[in-house]
Amino acid sequence: MSDSSLPLFSHSAPDSPTELVKELAAVTAAGHFDELRNPVTGELRPHWEAFFGHVGMEGVGELNRRAQSLARQIRDNGVTYNVYADQAHGTQRPWSLDLFPIVITPGCWADIEAGVLQRTRLLNLILADIYGPCRLLKRALLPPALVQGHPGYLRAMHGVEPLGGTWLNIAAFDLARGPDGGWRVVSQRTQAPSGLGYLLENRIAIARQFPNAFAGMKVQRLAASYQALVQGIKAMAPNGQNARIALLTPGPYNETYFEHAYLARYLGLTLVEGSDLTVRDRHLYLKTLNGLEPVDALIKRLDDQWLDPLELRSDSALGVPGLLQVMRAGNVLVANAPGSAPLESSAMLGFLPAISRELLGEELSLPALPTWWCGEHAAMQRVLPQLKTSVIKSTYPGGDVNTAMGQRLGAGALDRMTGRIVQQPDDFTVQAYMPLAQTPTWAGDHIAPRSAMLRVYVLADGPNSWRVLPGGLVRLAPRGELMASMQKGGSSADCWVLTDGEVDRTSLLQSAPSTLSMAQNKRPVTSRAAENLFWLGRYTERAENSVRLAQIILRNLHSEEHASRALQAWMSRLARNHSLVLPGVPNLPPALPSAATAASASTTPSELAAAASKPTAPSQAQRVFERSLIAALGDTVGSYSVGFNLRAVRLAAANVRERLSQEQRNLIERAESEFLDQCGGLGADTESAPQEALNALEAASEWLAGITGAQTDRMVRDNGWRLLSIGRHIERLCTLSAAMQQAFETGSVLESHGFEALVALFDSTITFHAHYQQRRDVVALLDLLLLDRENPRSLAWVLDTLRSRLKKLEQGDPAFALDLCANLPDPATWDLASLSQRHAPTDVTGTSGKDTPKPVAPPADAVGFAELRAVLKACDASAKALSDALSQRHFSHADRDNRSLLT
Repeated sequence: MSDSSLPLFSHSAPDSPTELVKELAAVTAAGHFDELRNPVTGELRPHWEAFFGHVGMEGVGELNRRAQSLARQIRDNGVTYNVYADQAHGTQRPWSLDLFPIVITPGCWADIEAGVLQRTRLLNLILADIYGPCRLLKRALLPPALVQGHPGYLRAMHGVEPLGGTWLNIAAFDLARGPDGGWRVVSQRTQAPSGLGYLLENRIAIARQFPNAFAGMKVQRLAASYQALVQGIKAMAPNGQNARIALLTPGPYNETYFEHAYLARYLGLTLVEGSDLTVRDRHLYLKTLNGLEPVDALIKRLDDQWLDPLELRSDSALGVPGLLQVMRAGNVLVANAPGSAPLESSAMLGFLPAISRELLGEELSLPALPTWWCGEHAAMQRVLPQLKTSVIKSTYPGGDVNTAMGQRLGAGALDRMTGRIVQQPDDFTVQAYMPLAQTPTWAGDHIAPRSAMLRVYVLADGPNSWRVLPGGLVRLAPRGELMASMQKGGSSADCWVLTDGEVDRTSLLQSAPSTLSMAQNKRPVTSRAAENLFWLGRYTERAENSVRLAQIILRNLHSEEHASRALQAWMSRLARNHSLVLPGVPNLPPALPSAATAASASTTPSELAAAASKPTAPSQAQRVFERSLIAALGDTVGSYSVGFNLRAVRLAAANVRERLSQEQRNLIERAESEFLDQCGGLGADTESAPQEALNALEAASEWLAGITGAQTDRMVRDNGWRLLSIGRHIERLCTLSAAMQQAFETGSVLESHGFEALVALFDSTITFHAHYQQRRDVVALLDLLLLDRENPRSLAWVLDTLRSRLKKLEQGDPAFALDLCANLPDPATWDLASLSQRHAPTDVTGTSGKDTPKPVAPPADAVGFAELRAVLKACDASAKALSDALSQRHFSHADRDNRSLLT
């Protein structure tokens, strides 16, 4: 039996998919609604019978294969959900998605749709009241402690009317299905409801696994609702249909960052962080390479308190100073309008029925779970005897009250909880416990029921007008658990809403107006993205150079011929300059026996550096140097060697993941993880450590070659890419010019091994020997590595490329481009004959004969090559100056007088 086949049955094989599923399905726990089967007859519910009928016997037999395909698709698409506890370790967890969707019938969906639409209208009116006339407070329909006493109530928003009169552009409701089959509201999310991106990814992934069922069951599509959301925002925003909409994210360390980037790409929005935006004259602007560009609307993905450090939390680095001022001036639409946090309190649910009768003149059609706020004495007295069968929640966010299920509290814990409620009643809300409906999930060899909650989304499609997205995000409780939470190890499922009518086949990907608009308006490159791309280029080049230099050093330390004094000095200087060894590690000695290593596997770079304080013999100094270099390779905290640079590449890439292909991100992540894994095992066999280190470096070199290829051939040649390329070439110019300068200063280039080491560092060994065979003279070296404009590793080629990139980058300001280019050395002025001379021919100290100048030999230790070293020094200095100029111009937006343009 293959791994993907189903278990054999002891009795005769089922003759239909329905019968097979009934054999495979475990029994739902008592007291829970069974989504799969009718509990009376034991038969599959009609929609599930239709589902498995489309899947067929063969399809049911391949469920394991489909599950493996789904997991591979999620992994390949880079779908992640970051758990906050893992952030210190940089952990990204793959999104967990079950194979089976939840299926909702048309009649059931009609009830849900009507109920959440009614509740959205009510919540919008409540916000208009609590930030306006406050009639609900005056009539005691809402207690002040839940509104003005709530930490999320924003006094700065009092009297503000959002554009279009719409406070809620996106509202989410968490629903649970009770044992009677009825749906009830458990909670509501109004600040920045998450899940809109994940549910879209869920839909795409599951529809691919069951294409026949998806097509045959008339599942409602999602694209029209997303399109309506964007069009609704434009209808209410300044500048109308020409409004620029940005999606504001807290950044790549947020738990749901994947969906921020995913949604921005799907909706055609600019993904921004707070630092990308600035306020000028009560208008909001996006900082781009082309200057400041106006922003008319923001879809925010962070909670309200972080939005504006001037008026809200002063310690926020995520928001935009002055944003609320722009809102009050009516110059930007923020979705959702800040100030809705009080609506998210669980205690609010208990007051909504009476408020609905007051504001809408209607009873709520979709009930919530019975909820009591303990701040009301009568409610507290009523609910205290019921704690054992209830769920205890915090009234306010950020407190010390964790959600607890009464049935899981022992007698002592229950007594302590009662005491806390009596002492601090306002802080506690109690909600009735209801067993969650259980939906079928695939467990590898059987169908297992798991408790599920459904989050549905209501989207504004115009001023005070909403529609319900026909689907939702299903959260599944971990196996054996009763509560569904992604943060606590839960997983997700797709939600298929069936329709009796025609299926709306709207597709954003085929929307002609959207495509035309995107073609006419190129995606802007934000200053933040530009800076990260610039440093992605620099760190990629730096990682390549550090890998190559470490290889050169280790191979020379273990070559058959001892390295010369000059080569030892060159390697020591470069290793220290590139942080391959710590500052306290002794230099390589001038005379060396054969290299050997004797360090224990546990030796750290810091411990090795301490050896510098003790007298060292030449052989001991070499061992310490080599051991320090090897130990530092995988150290991402205490040193700045290869491992640190690979991590820096990954972090820079994470900040611009929306601009990189999934394949390129995979390359970057695997390069770091595999190199660090290999380095983690170095030293187990001390004699083999150098060779193991070389193996790890060779593998890293191959990964970096793939990354370089992706950067060169898989990215659009916009200004973002140009800055990435400029960053790489600045780094290359700095590294190679300094290395060549050191090679001539130490004299290592004048002997064979040092000559070959420099050519290898320039990654030009094959090219050099193909052209010059075994010649090793300075003229040949400088011709290929300094002046050859067809060799991408030569300094002349690097300078030419920088000039070309700068002219295209600065097309809007040719004068600035000319200034930048003028500050770079011009290879056209370099003369190979002059640069190749070690000493000037006119260097004389006397005469002989008939006043004929007599050359005098320089001292044996004279460095020489003064003109060449001056050129190399100018290359290094100009590269660093160019980096500073670009940073001032495009990243910090400072003018020529170094004054900030953003204050």
